[in-house]
Amino acid sequence: MSTQLSKALEDYLKIIYKLEGSQSVDKGVQTSLIAERLAISQASVSNMLKKLAEQGYIRYERYYGVTLTESGRKIALNMIRKHRILEQYLVERLGYSWDEVDEEAEVLEHAISDKLANRMWSDLGEPSHDPHGSPIPGVDGELQSDDWVPLTEIELNHSCIVKRIKNRSPEELRYLANIGLTTGVELQVKNAAPLNGPLLVDIDKKALHAIDYRLALALMVSE
Repeated sequence: MSTQLSKALEDYLKIIYKLEGSQSVDKGVQTSLIAERLAISQASVSNMLKKLAEQGYIRYERYYGVTLTESGRKIALNMIRKHRILEQYLVERLGYSWDEVDEEAEVLEHAISDKLANRMWSDLGEPSHDPHGSPIPGVDGELQSDDWVPLTEIELNHSCIVKRIKNRSPEELRYLANIGLTTGVELQVKNAAPLNGPLLVDIDKKALHAIDYRLALALMVSE
């Protein structure tokens, strides 16, 4: 499937899929958001979207935005599957740290076949999540939903377990690893500053650290 598209087209479909999922309103993805994510002009985005629409991978309606067609969604999920399998493989088999793998996977996801990705997934024991706790789409192309909430929604002094760290930079991931905040650890919010200020968090009953509110929003936990 992926060999039929250029790397740029695959990246567009993946980004559109992720932006669709992050929106709280029922509308298409705006070209300005895509341009911002890719750090390119809206004119360049519009030209690429025209190609994707002509090939049947997206629908674009003025004032509504961009949505993926079923074929576009399948390709996007396939790229996400490859990316997350690669991240897990790099950590488990090649000793990479979790802050190193995104950049490598971004390159490799366009090069490996579906067959190789499936072999790697089987070799890893068919994991359901990547090193950051993000779900790996199944062989059938479906993505399971997890009933997790941001750390910001946890009441004070209630224990919770870190399940996923969403879309953070390598620097932020290194910081979290350095303070012992990784998937699987237990947290308790001891204090939350007003006006979306930092949270004082007990990490695994070992140390207290102040966590920026924006970063705490990316920490998905289960009670």
